Amino acid sequence: MRLPAEWEPQAFVQIAWPHKQTDWHPYLPAAVRCYQDIAREVSQREDLVVVTPDPQQTLRLLSDTEGINMERVHVVEAETNDTWARDHAFISCTGSENEETTLKELMDFCFNGWGLKFAADLDNQINSKTFDELQKLFEGKTVKYVNAQRMVLEGGSIESDGCGTLLTTTSCLLAPNRNYYTHKLEAEADLKRLLHANRVLWLDHGYLAGDDTDGHIDTLARLCPNDTIAYVQCLDSADEHYEALHSMEQELKVLRTIEGKPYRLIPLPMPHSIYEGDFDDAVEEEAAQRLPATYANFLIVNGAVLIPTYGQPQTDEQAKGQLQKAFPDREIVGIDCRVLIRQHGSLHCVTMQYPK
Repeated sequence: MRLPAEWEPQAFVQIAWPHKQTDWHPYLPAAVRCYQDIAREVSQREDLVVVTPDPQQTLRLLSDTEGINMERVHVVEAETNDTWARDHAFISCTGSENEETTLKELMDFCFNGWGLKFAADLDNQINSKTFDELQKLFEGKTVKYVNAQRMVLEGGSIESDGCGTLLTTTSCLLAPNRNYYTHKLEAEADLKRLLHANRVLWLDHGYLAGDDTDGHIDTLARLCPNDTIAYVQCLDSADEHYEALHSMEQELKVLRTIEGKPYRLIPLPMPHSIYEGDFDDAVEEEAAQRLPATYANFLIVNGAVLIPTYGQPQTDEQAKGQLQKAFPDREIVGIDCRVLIRQHGSLHCVTMQYPK
């Protein structure tokens, strides 16, 4: 058994649809448009699972999406607190029962609202309630539900190269509001046992203003094919992120592959600062809040990489060009995610891929 890399062939991507009972309510139309954009791009390349408490309304909104392939869309009913599928959805391991049969382990870890910051009681039940529907999409393969609720683990907090190496951050995995680990070795033992990993690479530095996750790795540095890491680079010494991200960059230079070689590092630009007050409908007392815009929060799908953009033509295009170096054989597709960062996440955070 192993935890596949995100760039391996996928069966489908899962999202949770925004609705009036979520924090998207003040700007729900803009959020829906962003989700429609994501749904269109995913459905053109693979199946899409949409979790929603209101299937009929969600189907109508999806059907109204120009360019969507509705034959690949599967709507599953479940109550939700919010829409951060990366952190509440299954984490999928794969392997072989024998030479002919593929085995899937859908790992249902506990999601506690990023350390009890937000309500997550409904989101933490989505996996158990949707498993029967999801397993049908694996075309007769053996799919096993694994109850891993004793460990709090969010999908955005780990990266896998598909060959036994995990990349993560101490700020999140060792946060006392999750599992009460006192040392990296304790966390490593659980990660290796549950996710069938051979080794864990740790980053002790890295920071994004406005981040609620305690430093998810998918906002900072991402494992890519051919021993490559794409990461956020800050070159402005006056920026509040400079010291932490510069220290993270130095850590990345020290990391080694399983063969003992340095990783190929591809820096992604830092978007120009975006504040809540930049939006016309911002609440005055929240206007000074800087939002966690990052190009590292991209989603890899079959044949393409979907990258968040932030209405900054120069840096958006620069980020696409850098990411093309990591994925030369895939189309790089930008999706305007300015509305997503208003809830302190981005494109990767609202999606979860399942391996083929």
